[in-house]
Amino acid sequence: MSEIKKSGIITICGRPNVGKSTLTNALVGEKVAIVTNKPQTTRNRICAILNRGESQFVFMDTPGLHKARTRLGDYMVNVVKESVADVDAIMLLVEPIPNIGTPEQMIIDRIKTLNCPSVLVINKVDTLEHKEDLLAVIQTYQQACDFDAVIPISAKEKEGVEELLKVLEGYLPAGPQLFPDDMVTDQPERQVMAEILREKLLLCLDKEIPHGTAVEITRFAERDDEVIECDATIYCEKNSHKGIIIGKGGAMLKKVSTLARQDMERFMGTKVYLQTWVKVKENWRDNVNLIRNFGYKDE
Repeated sequence: MSEIKKSGIITICGRPNVGKSTLTNALVGEKVAIVTNKPQTTRNRICAILNRGESQFVFMDTPGLHKARTRLGDYMVNVVKESVADVDAIMLLVEPIPNIGTPEQMIIDRIKTLNCPSVLVINKVDTLEHKEDLLAVIQTYQQACDFDAVIPISAKEKEGVEELLKVLEGYLPAGPQLFPDDMVTDQPERQVMAEILREKLLLCLDKEIPHGTAVEITRFAERDDEVIECDATIYCEKNSHKGIIIGKGGAMLKKVSTLARQDMERFMGTKVYLQTWVKVKENWRDNVNLIRNFGYKDE
């Protein structure tokens, strides 16, 4: 592997469900952030690391900027605001719509106060029927902010990702690598396991229920035969939600747990023995102590 001669931190920000986690995974070539089609999937700042030639990229995937309605929402919004300070470049990820919404304007206003390179990344261009419609999107944003670069991509299809990396490499300052060669995320293994399980809840459950869930890994141990034993507790806000998560005869919980275990085994590279329980913690999203207990802590 080449010696790292330059490294830098790049924040990815945007509204909920714009594709930030999908882009993060596409950039580093591995799944380090959970992905669903539901907004506000990401709750914490997630650090993803890519070594490429003589460069080390450190990408920060952030929660979607939204109007907070709970203490957890306040925490997520603060994570975004803090994540654009003291970085080497900021990526604003938007959809190909020629209109600047409140979340985008908030980020643009923040960019203008920082002396930091900014890149407008227009995602989901594969959904455009007419590619010339992209020009109106570019013009709208360029009038609002003097971005250093504008890159259209499709994170899902990995179109434009290589070009984006080449542009971002130009913003990395000279310096030693920030993370070891074999590290792709700064998330502890327990947190990754919890996030994988929460992803499956988001994928399998409807409406508000999965957004009111949190996952705590209460036991994580590696046996002599290299099998990992993992105990997880799923917290929800209502007894009625608990019944839905468990399902008739435990069917839903079994489905969620099986899907999670398969992903956990891919991530860990070994067999995982997963046990899951469901408990009720009413209104936990407005309880600061519980929010911190579930791993959502201010830096």
